[in-house]
Amino acid sequence: MAKNSSLRAVGWARSLPVSSGVKAARDWTRAHLATLSWAQDDPELVDSVLLAVSELVTNAHVHAHSAAQLILTWDEECLHVTVHDASPQLPEPRNPGDGALGGRGLLLVDALADRWEAYRCPRGKNVTVCFQADGGTEPHPVAE
Repeated sequence: MAKNSSLRAVGWARSLPVSSGVKAARDWTRAHLATLSWAQDDPELVDSVLLAVSELVTNAHVHAHSAAQLILTWDEECLHVTVHDASPQLPEPRNPGDGALGGRGLLLVDALADRWEAYRCPRGKNVTVCFQADGGTEPHPVAE
């Protein structure tokens, strides 16, 4: 998106009931990311976003036993991925043992994203991660 553009942010939101599964979240996210140039310019970053979405939506469904509200916002500097769930319990990174089958989701998110935060809100919590393009590649809308 050009800096002189009058459009300063774009965003999308979707509710994902527990029954929808994480694949629906990834597919929906992939479709919206395809409208930005990152799909062509930085496919590894798209993969990182999709993995983070998988982890955050899984956490909402499994640990909060809640539907997940998935929100994507591009503000010309950062792609914000926010997942809201109904639990006020903030996530905490764990240190799983070598043989543990789970417990690495937030460690992955922390490694993939430029930054992340979690905060309580009136009806649960939000976990937001930020992704910035490497090397100054700025996503822009793709002409259809």
